[in-house]
Parts: sequence; C-alpha cells; structure tokens
Amino acid sequence: MIDFVKDVRLWFAPKRLRDEGDTPDYRFSLANERTFLAWIRTALALVGGGFAVDQFLPDLRWGVRVGMSLALLAVGAACALRAVNHWVRCERAMRRGEDLPLSRFPVLLSLGVGLVALAMMLVVLLGWTSGR
Repeated sequence: MIDFVKDVRLWFAPKRLRDEGDTPDYRFSLANERTFLAWIRTALALVGGGFAVDQFLPDLRWGVRVGMSLALLAVGAACALRAVNHWVRCERAMRRGEDLPLSRFPVLLSLGVGLVALAMMLVVLLGWTSGR
C-alpha cells in the first residue's frame, strides 16, 4: 500500500523519479512513454465506445444500454489510471535496474472488453429493443 501511495505521488511530480537510481537509456524511457500512449488511446476508445452505445443505440432497453455504456466507461477510466501507474512503475524499475513490474491488468481489461462484446452480441442476436 505504501508503494501505491508513493506511485500516485509520482504521477503529479515525475521529477522525483530522478531520485530513483540511474538514468536509463533514453530509448527505454521513450518506449515506456509509447506504451503509456497506447494505453491512453485504448482508454479513449473505450470511453468513446461507452458514449456511442448510449447515444447511438436509443432503441435498446434502458438497462441494457446503460449497463453496457457504464461498463465501457468504467473499463476506459481504469485503463487511463492504469496507464500512468504502469508508466511510473516501469520508469522506476528501469532506473533501479530491477525487473519490469508484472501486472494482471491486461487480463482484467481483456475480460472486461470481452464481456461487454458478448453482451453486445446477445443484444444483436436477441434484439433487445425498448419496444417503440
């Protein structure tokens, strides 16, 4: 828990990372930044998908539409927060000469997106409309 609090502080003060070990090869830091940006793009796509489900599928039953929208928005928010946390943890590990941190988040993200995709497939197959 203490490491998590320290990681969150580094989100807002990345210059403190310079106090951690030695400066890594810039190529590795830039690769870490590209990975961060890929996570952010994924988060933006999920958030956009959540809004799209809510706005462009008005004929879906309210509960189904809102449930899928909120699921996509929640996964998108989690992905964005995880992106910055992963960036900090990797940067710190590189500076300390440690192994890069492992994470279960990619599995959780895949499961979340997969479940929403399955729900959307059911909606398409069963045609859950509001009956307008």
